[in-house]
Amino acid sequence: MRIGPHLLRNNLFVAPMAGVTDRPFRQLCKKFGAGMAVSEMVASNSLLWGSEKTRRRANHEGEPDPISVQIAGADPRMMAEAASYNVGEGAQIIDINMGCPAKKICNVMAGSALLKDELLVGRILEAVVEAVDVPVTLKFRTGWDQHNKNALTVARIAAESGIQLLSIHGRTRACGYTGHAEYDTIAEVKSATRLPVVANGDITTPQKAKYVLDYTRADGIMIGRAAQGRPWIFREIEYYLETGAHLPPPLVTEIHQVLIAHLHDLYAFYGTDTGVKIARKHISWYTKGLAGSASFRHAMNQLPSLVEQLAAVNRFFDQQAQQYEHLRYEEELAA
Repeated sequence: MRIGPHLLRNNLFVAPMAGVTDRPFRQLCKKFGAGMAVSEMVASNSLLWGSEKTRRRANHEGEPDPISVQIAGADPRMMAEAASYNVGEGAQIIDINMGCPAKKICNVMAGSALLKDELLVGRILEAVVEAVDVPVTLKFRTGWDQHNKNALTVARIAAESGIQLLSIHGRTRACGYTGHAEYDTIAEVKSATRLPVVANGDITTPQKAKYVLDYTRADGIMIGRAAQGRPWIFREIEYYLETGAHLPPPLVTEIHQVLIAHLHDLYAFYGTDTGVKIARKHISWYTKGLAGSASFRHAMNQLPSLVEQLAAVNRFFDQQAQQYEHLRYEEELAA
Protein backbone atom coordinates (compact mmCIF):
# COMPACT_ATOMS: atom_id res chain seq x y z
CA MET A 1 0.00 0.00 0.00
CA ARG A 2 1.29 3.46 -0.89
CA ILE A 3 0.69 6.95 0.54
CA GLY A 4 2.33 9.50 -1.71
CA PRO A 5 5.99 8.50 -2.00
CA HIS A 6 5.78 6.08 0.93
CA LEU A 7 5.42 2.37 0.21
CA LEU A 8 4.06 0.65 3.32
CA ARG A 9 4.95 -2.86 4.43
CA ASN A 10 1.26 -3.82 4.37
CA ASN A 11 -2.22 -2.35 4.79
CA LEU A 12 -2.39 -2.56 8.59
CA PHE A 13 -2.58 0.74 10.47
CA VAL A 14 -2.32 1.61 14.17
CA ALA A 15 -5.10 4.03 15.09
CA PRO A 16 -4.10 7.25 16.82
CA MET A 17 -5.18 7.03 20.48
CA ALA A 18 -4.61 9.82 22.99
CA GLY A 19 -2.47 8.62 25.86
CA VAL A 20 -1.67 5.34 24.11
CA THR A 21 0.04 5.68 20.74
CA ASP A 22 3.21 7.29 22.02
CA ARG A 23 6.55 6.53 20.43
CA PRO A 24 7.25 3.34 22.44
CA PHE A 25 3.82 1.92 21.50
CA ARG A 26 4.10 2.90 17.83
CA GLN A 27 7.55 1.36 17.55
CA LEU A 28 6.33 -1.85 19.17
CA CYS A 29 3.33 -2.17 16.86
CA LYS A 30 5.52 -1.57 13.81
CA LYS A 31 7.93 -4.23 15.08
CA PHE A 32 5.03 -6.68 15.23
CA GLY A 33 3.90 -5.98 11.69
CA ALA A 34 1.92 -2.73 11.47
CA GLY A 35 2.57 -0.95 8.19
CA MET A 36 1.95 2.46 9.67
CA ALA A 37 1.22 4.02 13.05
CA VAL A 38 -0.34 7.47 13.42
CA SER A 39 0.76 9.59 16.36
CA GLU A 40 -1.40 10.88 19.18
CA MET A 41 -3.13 14.06 18.06
CA VAL A 42 -1.19 17.30 18.43
CA ALA A 43 -3.12 20.49 19.14
CA SER A 44 -3.06 23.16 16.44
CA ASN A 45 -2.72 25.90 19.06
CA SER A 46 0.84 27.23 18.70
CA LEU A 47 0.85 28.24 22.36
CA LEU A 48 1.00 24.55 23.24
CA TRP A 49 3.82 23.55 20.90
CA GLY A 50 6.49 24.22 23.47
CA SER A 51 4.78 22.21 26.20
CA GLU A 52 6.40 19.02 27.41
CA LYS A 53 3.38 16.96 26.32
CA THR A 54 3.42 18.33 22.77
CA ARG A 55 7.20 17.96 22.43
CA ARG A 56 6.93 14.37 23.59
CA ARG A 57 4.12 13.64 21.15
CA ALA A 58 6.25 15.04 18.34
CA ASN A 59 9.23 12.87 19.30
CA HIS A 60 9.83 10.26 16.58
CA GLU A 61 13.49 9.48 17.25
CA GLY A 62 14.35 6.02 15.99
CA GLU A 63 10.85 5.32 14.70
CA PRO A 64 10.66 3.54 11.32
CA ASP A 65 9.31 5.58 8.40
CA PRO A 66 6.87 6.87 7.48
CA ILE A 67 6.24 9.31 10.32
CA SER A 68 2.55 10.29 10.43
CA VAL A 69 1.48 13.08 12.80
CA GLN A 70 -2.16 13.79 13.54
CA ILE A 71 -3.25 17.36 14.16
CA ALA A 72 -6.52 18.60 15.64
CA GLY A 73 -8.25 21.97 15.63
CA ALA A 74 -11.04 24.03 14.11
CA ASP A 75 -9.28 27.06 12.63
CA PRO A 76 -7.96 26.62 9.05
CA ARG A 77 -5.04 29.02 9.50
CA MET A 78 -3.94 27.44 12.78
CA MET A 79 -4.27 23.95 11.33
CA ALA A 80 -2.13 24.95 8.35
CA GLU A 81 0.51 26.39 10.67
CA ALA A 82 0.42 23.25 12.82
CA ALA A 83 0.89 21.07 9.75
CA SER A 84 3.84 23.15 8.57
CA TYR A 85 5.40 23.14 12.04
CA ASN A 86 5.16 19.36 12.38
CA VAL A 87 6.60 18.77 8.92
CA GLY A 88 9.51 20.92 10.04
CA GLU A 89 9.85 18.63 13.05
CA GLY A 90 10.06 15.51 10.86
CA ALA A 91 6.49 14.54 9.98
CA GLN A 92 6.32 12.82 6.58
CA ILE A 93 2.52 12.55 6.55
CA ILE A 94 -0.02 14.86 8.17
CA ASP A 95 -3.28 13.29 9.39
CA ILE A 96 -6.25 15.52 10.21
CA ASN A 97 -8.48 14.52 13.11
CA MET A 98 -12.19 14.78 12.38
CA GLY A 99 -13.04 11.61 14.24
CA CYS A 100 -12.39 12.15 17.95
CA PRO A 101 -15.70 12.05 19.88
CA ALA A 102 -14.30 13.29 23.20
CA LYS A 103 -16.32 16.12 24.73
CA LYS A 104 -13.28 18.31 25.42
CA ILE A 105 -12.41 18.15 21.71
CA CYS A 106 -15.94 18.51 20.35
CA ASN A 107 -16.74 21.34 22.76
CA VAL A 108 -14.23 23.50 20.89
CA MET A 109 -15.72 22.38 17.57
CA ALA A 110 -12.76 20.17 16.69
CA GLY A 111 -12.57 16.42 16.04
CA SER A 112 -15.83 14.85 14.93
CA ALA A 113 -17.75 18.05 15.81
CA LEU A 114 -16.44 19.45 12.51
CA LEU A 115 -18.68 17.03 10.61
CA LYS A 116 -21.56 19.40 11.37
CA ASP A 117 -19.94 22.15 9.31
CA GLU A 118 -19.08 20.86 5.85
CA LEU A 119 -17.94 24.27 4.58
CA LEU A 120 -15.43 24.49 7.42
CA VAL A 121 -14.29 20.93 6.70
CA GLY A 122 -13.39 22.01 3.18
CA ARG A 123 -11.60 25.16 4.31
CA ILE A 124 -9.49 23.23 6.82
CA LEU A 125 -8.56 20.48 4.38
CA GLU A 126 -7.63 22.92 1.63
CA ALA A 127 -5.57 25.07 4.01
CA VAL A 128 -3.57 22.12 5.33
CA VAL A 129 -2.95 20.59 1.90
CA GLU A 130 -1.72 23.93 0.56
CA ALA A 131 0.55 24.49 3.56
CA VAL A 132 2.73 21.38 3.23
CA ASP A 133 4.48 19.37 0.54
CA VAL A 134 3.82 15.98 2.18
CA PRO A 135 0.72 13.75 1.84
CA VAL A 136 -2.26 14.78 3.96
CA THR A 137 -4.74 12.15 5.18
CA LEU A 138 -8.07 12.45 6.96
CA LYS A 139 -9.61 10.41 9.77
CA PHE A 140 -13.33 10.89 10.35
CA ARG A 141 -16.57 9.21 11.35
CA THR A 142 -19.68 8.24 9.45
CA GLY A 143 -21.50 11.39 10.57
CA TRP A 144 -22.79 13.34 13.54
CA ASP A 145 -25.52 10.90 14.59
CA GLN A 146 -27.60 8.09 13.11
CA HIS A 147 -29.88 10.61 11.38
CA ASN A 148 -27.04 12.72 10.02
CA LYS A 149 -24.51 10.55 8.23
CA ASN A 150 -22.53 12.61 5.76
CA ALA A 151 -19.43 10.49 5.19
CA LEU A 152 -20.03 10.45 1.42
CA THR A 153 -20.11 14.24 1.31
CA VAL A 154 -17.02 14.57 3.49
CA ALA A 155 -15.19 12.06 1.29
CA ARG A 156 -16.05 14.09 -1.81
CA ILE A 157 -14.85 17.31 -0.15
CA ALA A 158 -11.64 15.52 0.87
CA ALA A 159 -10.94 14.32 -2.67
CA GLU A 160 -11.54 17.81 -4.07
CA SER A 161 -9.24 19.30 -1.41
CA GLY A 162 -6.25 17.10 -2.24
CA ILE A 163 -6.45 14.60 0.62
CA GLN A 164 -4.61 11.40 -0.29
CA LEU A 165 -6.17 8.80 2.03
CA LEU A 166 -9.31 8.41 4.15
CA SER A 167 -9.62 6.52 7.44
CA ILE A 168 -13.22 5.99 8.53
CA HIS A 169 -14.42 4.82 11.92
CA GLY A 170 -17.72 3.00 11.49
CA ARG A 171 -19.53 4.97 14.19
CA THR A 172 -21.06 8.43 14.42
CA ARG A 173 -19.93 11.14 16.82
CA ALA A 174 -23.00 10.44 18.97
CA CYS A 175 -22.07 6.75 19.26
CA GLY A 176 -18.74 7.45 20.93
CA TYR A 177 -17.33 3.95 21.36
CA THR A 178 -20.60 2.27 22.32
CA GLY A 179 -22.60 -0.25 20.34
CA HIS A 180 -21.16 -1.91 17.27
CA ALA A 181 -19.29 -0.35 14.37
CA GLU A 182 -21.12 -0.56 11.05
CA TYR A 183 -19.34 -1.08 7.77
CA ASP A 184 -22.04 -0.28 5.20
CA THR A 185 -21.13 3.41 5.19
CA ILE A 186 -17.44 2.60 4.75
CA ALA A 187 -18.35 0.35 1.81
CA GLU A 188 -20.43 3.15 0.27
CA VAL A 189 -17.55 5.61 0.58
CA LYS A 190 -15.10 3.13 -0.93
CA SER A 191 -17.36 2.54 -3.93
CA ALA A 192 -17.84 6.28 -4.46
CA THR A 193 -14.29 7.63 -4.14
CA ARG A 194 -11.02 7.22 -5.97
CA LEU A 195 -9.08 7.67 -2.71
CA PRO A 196 -7.64 4.79 -0.70
CA VAL A 197 -9.95 3.98 2.22
CA VAL A 198 -8.92 2.48 5.57
CA ALA A 199 -11.67 0.88 7.66
CA ASN A 200 -11.66 1.31 11.44
CA GLY A 201 -13.85 0.10 14.30
CA ASP A 202 -14.23 -3.16 16.26
CA ILE A 203 -11.55 -5.04 14.32
CA THR A 204 -10.37 -7.38 17.05
CA THR A 205 -9.32 -10.66 15.38
CA PRO A 206 -7.69 -11.85 12.16
CA GLN A 207 -11.06 -13.21 10.99
CA LYS A 208 -12.75 -9.88 11.63
CA ALA A 209 -10.00 -8.10 9.74
CA LYS A 210 -10.56 -10.26 6.66
CA TYR A 211 -14.34 -9.90 6.96
CA VAL A 212 -14.13 -6.10 7.06
CA LEU A 213 -11.72 -5.96 4.14
CA ASP A 214 -13.93 -8.26 2.06
CA TYR A 215 -17.19 -6.56 3.04
CA THR A 216 -16.11 -2.96 2.54
CA ARG A 217 -13.52 -3.50 -0.20
CA ALA A 218 -11.39 -1.09 1.81
CA ASP A 219 -7.73 -0.79 0.97
CA GLY A 220 -6.61 -1.23 4.56
CA ILE A 221 -7.72 -1.64 8.15
CA MET A 222 -6.94 0.35 11.27
CA ILE A 223 -6.61 -1.27 14.70
CA GLY A 224 -7.05 0.73 17.89
CA ARG A 225 -8.19 -0.65 21.22
CA ALA A 226 -7.61 -4.28 20.18
CA ALA A 227 -3.86 -3.60 20.09
CA GLN A 228 -3.71 -2.39 23.68
CA GLY A 229 -1.70 -5.04 25.49
CA ARG A 230 -1.74 -7.11 22.27
CA PRO A 231 0.73 -5.54 19.83
CA TRP A 232 1.20 -8.98 18.25
CA ILE A 233 -2.31 -8.69 16.78
CA PHE A 234 -0.65 -7.16 13.72
CA ARG A 235 1.56 -10.23 13.32
CA GLU A 236 -1.49 -12.47 13.64
CA ILE A 237 -3.58 -10.50 11.14
CA GLU A 238 -0.76 -10.20 8.60
CA TYR A 239 -0.14 -13.95 8.73
CA TYR A 240 -3.84 -14.81 8.46
CA LEU A 241 -4.40 -12.51 5.49
CA GLU A 242 -1.39 -14.02 3.72
CA THR A 243 -2.00 -17.70 4.49
CA GLY A 244 -5.55 -18.19 5.76
CA ALA A 245 -4.06 -19.96 8.77
CA HIS A 246 -3.84 -18.87 12.41
CA LEU A 247 -0.64 -18.29 14.32
CA PRO A 248 -0.66 -19.80 17.81
CA PRO A 249 -1.19 -17.23 20.57
CA PRO A 250 1.99 -15.94 22.23
CA LEU A 251 3.32 -17.97 25.11
CA VAL A 252 3.27 -16.41 28.56
CA THR A 253 7.06 -16.17 28.35
CA GLU A 254 6.83 -14.03 25.21
CA ILE A 255 4.16 -11.78 26.75
CA HIS A 256 6.49 -11.31 29.72
CA GLN A 257 9.46 -10.44 27.50
CA VAL A 258 7.46 -7.99 25.38
CA LEU A 259 5.97 -6.28 28.42
CA ILE A 260 9.33 -5.87 30.19
CA ALA A 261 10.88 -4.34 27.06
CA HIS A 262 7.87 -2.04 26.69
CA LEU A 263 8.15 -0.94 30.31
CA HIS A 264 11.82 -0.04 29.95
CA ASP A 265 10.99 2.00 26.83
CA LEU A 266 8.27 3.84 28.76
CA TYR A 267 10.61 4.60 31.68
CA ALA A 268 13.24 5.95 29.29
CA PHE A 269 10.75 7.97 27.26
CA TYR A 270 8.77 9.58 30.09
CA GLY A 271 11.25 9.51 32.94
CA THR A 272 10.90 7.24 35.94
CA ASP A 273 8.06 8.92 37.85
CA THR A 274 5.73 9.52 34.90
CA GLY A 275 6.82 6.29 33.25
CA VAL A 276 5.68 4.23 36.24
CA LYS A 277 2.26 5.88 36.13
CA ILE A 278 1.87 5.48 32.35
CA ALA A 279 3.02 1.86 32.61
CA ARG A 280 0.16 0.85 34.90
CA LYS A 281 -2.48 0.83 32.17
CA HIS A 282 -0.21 -1.10 29.81
CA ILE A 283 0.50 -3.72 32.48
CA SER A 284 -3.25 -4.06 33.03
CA TRP A 285 -3.84 -4.61 29.31
CA TYR A 286 -1.03 -7.16 28.93
CA THR A 287 -2.19 -9.24 31.91
CA LYS A 288 -5.93 -9.14 31.24
CA GLY A 289 -7.36 -12.66 31.11
CA LEU A 290 -4.42 -14.33 32.83
CA ALA A 291 -5.01 -16.26 36.04
CA GLY A 292 -5.09 -14.03 39.10
CA SER A 293 -4.65 -10.86 37.06
CA ALA A 294 -7.45 -8.87 38.73
CA SER A 295 -5.91 -9.01 42.21
CA PHE A 296 -2.44 -8.51 40.74
CA ARG A 297 -3.52 -5.35 38.90
CA HIS A 298 -5.13 -3.92 42.02
CA ALA A 299 -1.94 -4.41 44.05
CA MET A 300 0.36 -3.31 41.23
CA ASN A 301 -1.47 0.02 40.81
CA GLN A 302 -0.50 0.96 44.37
CA LEU A 303 3.23 0.54 43.78
CA PRO A 304 5.05 3.87 43.52
CA SER A 305 8.50 2.93 42.23
CA LEU A 306 10.09 1.44 39.11
CA VAL A 307 11.88 -1.25 41.12
CA GLU A 308 8.68 -2.39 42.86
CA GLN A 309 6.70 -2.33 39.63
CA LEU A 310 9.21 -4.45 37.72
CA ALA A 311 9.56 -6.89 40.61
CA ALA A 312 5.78 -7.32 40.81
CA VAL A 313 5.53 -7.96 37.08
CA ASN A 314 8.33 -10.51 37.19
CA ARG A 315 6.77 -12.34 40.16
CA PHE A 316 3.40 -12.47 38.44
CA PHE A 317 4.80 -13.95 35.23
CA ASP A 318 7.01 -16.39 37.14
CA GLN A 319 3.83 -17.66 38.79
CA GLN A 320 2.15 -17.89 35.39
CA ALA A 321 5.06 -19.95 34.06
CA GLN A 322 4.98 -22.27 37.07
CA GLN A 323 1.25 -22.83 36.66
CA TYR A 324 1.76 -23.57 32.97
CA GLU A 325 4.49 -26.13 33.72
CA HIS A 326 2.29 -27.74 36.38
CA LEU A 327 -0.58 -28.12 33.91
CA ARG A 328 1.75 -29.62 31.31
CA TYR A 329 3.05 -32.10 33.89
CA GLU A 330 -0.49 -33.15 34.81
CA GLU A 331 -1.41 -33.57 31.15
CA GLU A 332 1.63 -35.77 30.56
CA LEU A 333 0.71 -37.93 33.54
CA ALA A 334 -2.86 -38.26 32.29
CA ALA A 335 -1.63 -39.29 28.87
